[in-house]
Amino acid sequence: MIEIKDLKKKFGNLEVLKGVNLKIEKGEVISIIGPSGAGKTTLLQLIGTLDKPTSGTILFNGEDLSKMGSNKLSTFRNKHIGFVFQFHQLLPEFTALENITIPALIAGRKRKEAEAEAMELLRIMGLEERADHKPSELSGGENQRVAVARALINHPDVILADEPSGSLDSKNKEELHRLFFSLRDKFGQTFIIVTHDEGLASYTDRTIKMVDGVVEEDGVKIS
Repeated sequence: MIEIKDLKKKFGNLEVLKGVNLKIEKGEVISIIGPSGAGKTTLLQLIGTLDKPTSGTILFNGEDLSKMGSNKLSTFRNKHIGFVFQFHQLLPEFTALENITIPALIAGRKRKEAEAEAMELLRIMGLEERADHKPSELSGGENQRVAVARALINHPDVILADEPSGSLDSKNKEELHRLFFSLRDKFGQTFIIVTHDEGLASYTDRTIKMVDGVVEEDGVKIS
C-alpha cells in the first residue's frame, strides 16, 4: 500500500532522514522505534503529507505524493489519513461528538450523517454517554479514544499515531493498545505507530527500528 524509496529530509544543514526505504502493506499494525533524534516523527510527518521530503518518493497505492499540489494533498490527507497525537489535540471548546465530526464536515459530508457516524464510533469506544462532554470533562484515556474516533471518521486507509500512549497511565495504555488491534480487525485500517513504549511495540505485527535517520532493522514478529 505504501512504498518509501530513498527518502531524505534536511532541515538546513541537518540531515534527519538519510535514505529510508520501507514497504507497508494494507492491514498491518507497525511500530517504529528508536532513540530520540532517529527521525521517527519526521518520517511519520512525511508519510502523513504534513511536510515534504528533500528527495526520494512516497508511493501511496502507486500514486507519487510528491507530484501533488498543496490543495490536492490537503484533500488526500483528509480522505486517506487519520492522525492520533500524544496529547490528543482536541479542540477544547467543542464536545467529544463535535470534535469527532469536524473532519467529516471538512470533507463535505452532511452534518446529520457525520453526527450519526460519530455517535457510532463513540459507542464502539465505550463513550456513548460522554458525547456532550468537552475535553476538560474527560479523562486522559477518554480524550485519547475520542482522538482515535476522530481519526477514523473519514474511513482513512492508514492511521498515523505519534506516541499515542505516551501521556497515559498503565491501565489506559493497555486499553488503547488493545483498541488499535480491535479497530484494525473491525475496519481493516493500517496503523503506523511511533512509540518508545516497548509493550506496544511487542504487540505489533512488525517493528521498524530507526537509528540516525535510516532503518536499521525491519522485523516481522514470529508468533
